[in-house]
Amino acid sequence: MLKQQLNLKLSQKLSPQQIQLMKLIQLPTQAFEQRIKQELEENPALEDGKEERIDEYDDLVNDNSSEDDYDNETIETEIDVDEYLSDDEIPSYRLNANNYSPDDDDKQVPYAAGTSFTQHLKTQLSTIRLDETEEEIAEFLVGSVDESGYIRRSIQDIVDDLAFTQNIYTDEEKVEKVLQKVQRLDPAGVGARSLEECLIIQLNRREATKAVELAKDILERSFDHFSKKHYKKLLSRHDISEDELRDAIDVIEHLNPKPGGAYSGNTRMVEHVIPDFTIKIEDGELQLTLNGRNAPEMHISRDYNNMLKGYKESKEKTKAQKDAVMFIKQKLDAAKWFIEAIKQRQQTLMVTMSSIMNYQKEYFLTGDERNLRPMILKDIADEIEMDVSTVSRVANSKYVDTPYGTKLIKEFFSESMKNDQGEDVSTREIKKILEMSIEEEDKRKPLTDEKLAKVLKDKGYPIARRTVAKYREQLDIPVARLRKEI
Repeated sequence: MLKQQLNLKLSQKLSPQQIQLMKLIQLPTQAFEQRIKQELEENPALEDGKEERIDEYDDLVNDNSSEDDYDNETIETEIDVDEYLSDDEIPSYRLNANNYSPDDDDKQVPYAAGTSFTQHLKTQLSTIRLDETEEEIAEFLVGSVDESGYIRRSIQDIVDDLAFTQNIYTDEEKVEKVLQKVQRLDPAGVGARSLEECLIIQLNRREATKAVELAKDILERSFDHFSKKHYKKLLSRHDISEDELRDAIDVIEHLNPKPGGAYSGNTRMVEHVIPDFTIKIEDGELQLTLNGRNAPEMHISRDYNNMLKGYKESKEKTKAQKDAVMFIKQKLDAAKWFIEAIKQRQQTLMVTMSSIMNYQKEYFLTGDERNLRPMILKDIADEIEMDVSTVSRVANSKYVDTPYGTKLIKEFFSESMKNDQGEDVSTREIKKILEMSIEEEDKRKPLTDEKLAKVLKDKGYPIARRTVAKYREQLDIPVARLRKEI
């Protein structure tokens, strides 16, 4: 049985303009420039650069022609051409930042193109005496070298792959022989299958001094003890003095554990960071500026306005003309929305960063991380009366150039903990104290996490041992045993 019901439903949906704005806000400067370039290519009604004033355009604005001049033929969508020729509906699109001038342009330094690491190794193969089969195996081995300079595969796997993919049937002994020749290539240590082998290859190219020979002996016979810093066992096993061990360790520490990273032509992806903001200290006060690349000059195409003018003055309105005007209308709408979104993005970035700067004023004036206040996204969102998600989009992908280096904005956010006086302090402050305590420790007897917790407690930060361990790992600091020196 059919029934008819009336339901009342309240829902909230984002408009296309709001979605476009949110996407623009989260883009860093370089990606934002690419987005503008893409929009300029896709929308012919949008142009960059300063807009030149034309008297003819002013005549269009002041034209009070009525709709009676138009053919009243019914079309699917009513087009009010005056709406698109009126300055009342088109605000200023010269979106320069108030604190920006063309002299502030940040220039990009182009990256020089070079040969890849693999090509660099293949070029060297021509200097080694190899028969045809050995040359094919050598090229395959070079192609198996990763960006760090290692071959992280077993010889048996390589033999199988040569048979299946290259139709080369060989054995482990021959591949091992060719690998030893590949390991003669530069940089020293390339083609190694483990850290131990990589370091020994480099030592074999060193002048045979007593310290170098001892370093090789330690790596070959006691690599596990060395990697775990069991110095007493090394002294006993190799029957050496502390001074001799210290000299051998010094030799090893000057070797390169990642020979591939030493090649200047290595074509790994490098992120080019462009600061979105700049904070300077002038006369004891903080000055915030927005990177000029975030404030482009954009305007509506004059040609498109002329097209509308021609349609308005035309006495006959054909279907083709009306279709063209509908296309122009869509492009003009898209251009106006995009330009307005850029303007709102610029305002949102400045308002958000200004709030963060004022909230962390003491840090920006001193550069001391111990002066960072506990701050979460909601603190800033409440202050600027925006949603937390908006603040998150600004913080997660934007950088600020400060007198103390270029910082990711989200690094200024941290949780709070209570000190022994009941005051809220930033976890960043506690991590800085922890880092300084570890730097000041006696490296012969480094502090355990339990002792570090006691040190922090004595300094007024009562935190548990497991919390110390968590912060130490976040700071990428090894455990006490691995910090030990002789």
